Amino acid sequence: MPTRLLLVTEVAVQETESDSAVKSWLELHSRCEDGRALYRSLEDSTLLELRPLSGDEDLGRLRRDAREQWEAVAPFAVGDFRRHVHEFVEAPKDCSTALPDTTYVQLRRVEVKPPVLEEYREWRDRTIFETVRSAEESEVFLAYHSLLSTEPGVLFVAGFSVDPSQHNGVFKTPAYEAILTEVREKYIIPQGGEGGLYTKTYARIEA
Repeated sequence: MPTRLLLVTEVAVQETESDSAVKSWLELHSRCEDGRALYRSLEDSTLLELRPLSGDEDLGRLRRDAREQWEAVAPFAVGDFRRHVHEFVEAPKDCSTALPDTTYVQLRRVEVKPPVLEEYREWRDRTIFETVRSAEESEVFLAYHSLLSTEPGVLFVAGFSVDPSQHNGVFKTPAYEAILTEVREKYIIPQGGEGGLYTKTYARIEA
């Protein structure tokens, strides 16, 4: 089943040093058995790590891991590490593993107005989630909410293995455009990304 707590770590690296950064980061993974996975953005020179947290992680361990990541990857970075902890809410398309076991993941973020959060959750089940449940292109779709983050709000983790353009086509229909219009008007705070929506796609890096 999906991890209940998810640590998202992202850092932009020098394009010419991307492979070196990946190699150093994967060396850290080789010493861990917690199911963490590394991804490369399809849109820029950003690397992403998704890490399941067991719930009993202590601050000392997380600090140690952050220091090791810094020592291994910072020489190739062009910006600081961005880390976010998210808590699992529900899965319109579940998976049997802690993270999606797919070729690609896509992160979708929105910041919802707190007074209408419960109404939004009911609305998304019959709109966004219904679209996902009926799409063969979408293998996994998990809904999280920020627990500790400088980018608060809803985080969707989508997993798929078809070509990204084929997967994205699910969300480019007139019917889904109407859903986006409604969510912008009623539920989300219009900041960051296009109208308060943030979407980014990554390819999984195999060790």
